[in-house]
Amino acid sequence: MKVLLITAGSRGDVEPFLALARRLATEGHQAHVALPDNSGADTEGVVTISLGADFTRVIEQQGVSPVTAMRSLRTVVRPIMRAVFLGAVRAARETSPDVILYHPKVLSAPLAADVLGVPHIVAELVPAMTPTRAFPAAGTVPFSLGPLNRVTYAGATGARRMFAADLDAASRELGRPERPRQDSPASSNLVPVSPAVLERPDDWPVTTTLTGAWTGGGHAQDRPVDAELAQFLDGEVLYAGFGSMAASGATRRGRAVVEAARSQGLRALVVTGLGGLGVDEDLRGDDVLVREAVDHHAVLPRVVAAVHHGGVGTVHAALGAAAPSVIVPFIADQPFWGARLAAAGLGPSPIRASRLDIARLSRAIERIDRYRPATTEAAERMRAEDGTGTATRILERISDARR
Repeated sequence: MKVLLITAGSRGDVEPFLALARRLATEGHQAHVALPDNSGADTEGVVTISLGADFTRVIEQQGVSPVTAMRSLRTVVRPIMRAVFLGAVRAARETSPDVILYHPKVLSAPLAADVLGVPHIVAELVPAMTPTRAFPAAGTVPFSLGPLNRVTYAGATGARRMFAADLDAASRELGRPERPRQDSPASSNLVPVSPAVLERPDDWPVTTTLTGAWTGGGHAQDRPVDAELAQFLDGEVLYAGFGSMAASGATRRGRAVVEAARSQGLRALVVTGLGGLGVDEDLRGDDVLVREAVDHHAVLPRVVAAVHHGGVGTVHAALGAAAPSVIVPFIADQPFWGARLAAAGLGPSPIRASRLDIARLSRAIERIDRYRPATTEAAERMRAEDGTGTATRILERISDARR
């Protein structure tokens, strides 16, 4: 089976696809991953194709403000999405896959699949495409609307309208003079989320599968780290990192993290990422280590707790490591995951990034031990899952059905 996996976005959008590609390769399948440039993800051992788009550079330049994104829709957002759409259809023509699996941002993937006559499958990294009454689409409203939750899942239609001209360009790239009004339906929706984090809603169709997280390996504590980091982790450490969040106030948030950790007698491992955290020189000391990035699966099993933005990848990494999370959401689906963990008793109520301060974070860390039994149980459940294996079986079944 030859599979083309296409993703777009930052590191958290790329790593699950790479994990699945590695699993496919170990089972004798050909897997190509079309991905953005400079994501920061480890692509070793994976055959990749560049989409010719760099989301990291855009995030560093513009931050995470939705208002800024809308203001720059014509000059920044549309050009990068056009590159993704065109890069995706070129990758599809180049690889001639048996099946295409794609990130929801890659709106041109169904067009390419239709022209090639192959099935396409959506990788619903966060639950925002399959309507349900159980909860609103992740990234929309931060609270349940009850029976109206299903209404919040209409965003995909709006995105097609917003990028209509760019999708027309992708259609022409495929040799198709006119783009169809509506995409052909996906053969399946795969949701790479652990049931330990999100229970499958009863009203999801059978074509939507909660596979479990797509990770490239377990959460073993024996994964290597460098000597300086290993020595620092030999004690009680608080991890703090906000991934690809680039927003003003980084040093204010860094001060809150360091001082809150010190108030609880903890060391602070501060991971700056793309600019969500910063530590002034006057705060630094033997109990503070600042890094730009770390391997979550190597580090998180060694920490007391993790303060992070609530991206789904970090949520899975922390929970799989049995490290209770204090979620500090900025945008998009992050408030959704913060609310899910709090409701499940897996962590304290989230602290909005704009309200993060020493007092609030100290109180959350002070109460963290009450969540440790539940996170330990959830970690054990996650170790029994095989998300990439489940996804592989579905891809095989769909590919075999068209032969």
